[in-house]
Amino acid sequence: MATLSESLRSPYLLFTTFFLLSLLLLFFSPLFQQNPFALNYFSSSTTTTTTATTITLPSTLPQTNLISPAPAPAPALTQYHQPYLQPKPTNRNKSNTERIEEDLARARAAIRKAIVTKNFTSDRNEIYIPRGSVYRNPYAFHQSHIEMVKRFKIWAYREGDLPMAHNGPTTYIYSIEGQFIFEMETRPSPFMAQHPDEAHAFFIPLSVSKITDYQFRPHHETFFHRLVRIFKDYIFVIADKYPYWNRSSGADHFMVSCHDWASIIERNNHKLYENFMKVLCNANTSEGFKPTRDVSIPEYNLKAFNLGPPRLGQPPDKRPILAFFAGAAHGDIRDILFKYWKDKDGEVQVYENLDKKKNYHGLMGQTKYCLCPSGSEVASPRVVEAMYAGCVPVLISDYYAVPFDDVLDWNKFSVQIPPKRIPEIKTILKGIPYKKYLKLQKRVMQVSRHFELNRPAKPFDVFHMVLHSVWLRRLNFRLPVAI
Repeated sequence: MATLSESLRSPYLLFTTFFLLSLLLLFFSPLFQQNPFALNYFSSSTTTTTTATTITLPSTLPQTNLISPAPAPAPALTQYHQPYLQPKPTNRNKSNTERIEEDLARARAAIRKAIVTKNFTSDRNEIYIPRGSVYRNPYAFHQSHIEMVKRFKIWAYREGDLPMAHNGPTTYIYSIEGQFIFEMETRPSPFMAQHPDEAHAFFIPLSVSKITDYQFRPHHETFFHRLVRIFKDYIFVIADKYPYWNRSSGADHFMVSCHDWASIIERNNHKLYENFMKVLCNANTSEGFKPTRDVSIPEYNLKAFNLGPPRLGQPPDKRPILAFFAGAAHGDIRDILFKYWKDKDGEVQVYENLDKKKNYHGLMGQTKYCLCPSGSEVASPRVVEAMYAGCVPVLISDYYAVPFDDVLDWNKFSVQIPPKRIPEIKTILKGIPYKKYLKLQKRVMQVSRHFELNRPAKPFDVFHMVLHSVWLRRLNFRLPVAI
């Protein structure tokens, strides 16, 4: 039988004895008086450190004994490792600006995806799929148009009274101005926002043409001052009444005008209009038009109850006239054109006063190349008239920013001749191979859908193209979002 001393030397008995003694010491220790599973994250100090996390608390927070941090205000965490210390996600409502910018971010992502995949994503049947060399990037344009139709919302300010606001001409060469205003405001446009908080862009519904009609006489010598003042006062009113102008410094605001004097509104107020989008026919870069900020739109010469010229275009092999122009003598470029070509050539037919027996649009339909020289201003309605006639437009201008140039490659469906080469018009046009002319003419027929004016508007028509140009510029910047 083993003695007691031998039993104590047993390793099993020694381990058991040591374990029991440790438990007795721990029981009587003051450390055991606290709950070992309760972590005191918020001590009396404003900074509490654990082995895993440093939590810096605002000095205004009260002392608290919580396992998880208070959801609001949430403490700032550094050296974060343990998942059970993560603050709960807040349910803070997003601001209108955040929602708008997130919506635009999704549109940008969809456009980038289309560029990479060379395909489009749409939740509706597409009536037209842009393809071909007339587009700078058909995949980007198509997806961008899809996103615009799906998302883009515009708020037209209600301030202002007739006849100078919410009104515009629908005939003559300024007609696109009134057609746009009425398309936006007199029918339930899918692009119109129900509330300004949901708008991506804001429309200033003043008409330079109507202001001119009602303000130019009897004191024409002070008219420009009054024109400038009307626009300036209108912007001051909306900037004082709403937060939207000041939020973007006018970058998401735009006007539409086809009048020659629209650019004058900036006179002595360049800082006010520094970011403001001007959607103009007279897209003259020498008069302050900035293609990256402003939008160039085509000019129309509409008659009453018509939305475009007649379509009298003939097939390519039934167009015996090389080049054609008929119009008034105003502007230096037309003076040069008349000097060299007026009534002087059977192939390059240039008229100042077309015989009433001749059909203007019929002659365009029999012409291969329609001359579109600038007049008093850079834009000309003959560009649209050429499109409708299936005639290749020949642009003769200086400082003209052509419409929709961010989408359309004008070199693929037009000819551009600088004014100094007007004497060479016949040589230049006859030097274009017939096969190339056929390609140009075919592309004119393709791209003409983007210059069609419809009421109500239809996808990819000129109304949508104008809005798409505004949409692209809106995609190019982000509003500051308060955190």
